[in-house]
Amino acid sequence: MKLNIGLSPETRKVTVETLSKLLADEFVLFTKTRSAHYNVEGINFHAMHLFFEDQYTQLEQNVDSIAERIRQLGFYAPSSLKQYLELTQLKEATDLKDSKSTTWIPELLKDHETIINFLRNNIETINDSNDMGTADFLTALLEEHEKQAWMLRAHIA
Repeated sequence: MKLNIGLSPETRKVTVETLSKLLADEFVLFTKTRSAHYNVEGINFHAMHLFFEDQYTQLEQNVDSIAERIRQLGFYAPSSLKQYLELTQLKEATDLKDSKSTTWIPELLKDHETIINFLRNNIETINDSNDMGTADFLTALLEEHEKQAWMLRAHIA
């Protein structure tokens, strides 16, 4: 059925391209944070194991919400690892020297900040295209990433 939501197909396509890149970034960061949860070692293991679990749980919700937003705009969401790796601007966690929280935290923080900057650079453009729903959605994600980045940054002495 044809969508009649006040946005042209071209506008929706451009928005979905942005959302697809964001979805890929979120999925890579989710996977990396889950890896930190699985593999963290050190004297603060228990606290960090739970901390990373809180973080990846929120990221998993982000992934689902972004995919659903893409569907609301009438497109199929990317959903393969191959697609995510082609679309993401983040790097997988394959070259960490160890699995201490002091190694994971700066890596995850850098990724959150990358997503924050991506969101900041795209919210106004999407809002200017008259897609206030997606702009509001992205603003809420921006706030969530700022909070997660703050939590990570608070662990760095």
